[in-house]
Amino acid sequence: KKVVLKFTIDCQSPVEDGIMDVGSFEKFLHDKIKVNGKAGNLGEAIVISRDKTKINVTAETAFSKRYLKYLTKKYLKKHSLRDWLRVVSSNKTTFELRYFNIHENEEEEAEE
Repeated sequence: KKVVLKFTIDCQSPVEDGIMDVGSFEKFLHDKIKVNGKAGNLGEAIVISRDKTKINVTAETAFSKRYLKYLTKKYLKKHSLRDWLRVVSSNKTTFELRYFNIHENEEEEAEE
C-alpha cells in the first residue's frame, strides 16, 4: 500500500499584490526538493502542480510538511520577501503565505 501525501501552499495575497510569481516558486521547489539526498531528482515520487495561486505537492515517498515550510521560507528569503510574508499553517495539509500584521502592532503602541 502506497501512502500518498498531498500538501498545498496558498500564495493568494502576495500574487494578487504582484510581489510574487507562482511560476518561479514552482520552479524553485522543483529544483530544490531532495529525493534520496539529491536535489532536482523528483522522478515519479513527487509531483508539483500549480493551480492559479496555489501550489500542490503530491508525494509518494516520505515527505514532511516541515521540509516544505523550510523551502518556502528559503524562497521568500532569496527574493527578500521574508520581511513582509510569513508561512502559516491553515490546516493539516495546507500552508498559507500571509502578511505580518504590522498595523495591529502600531495601534497597540499608540494606545500605551
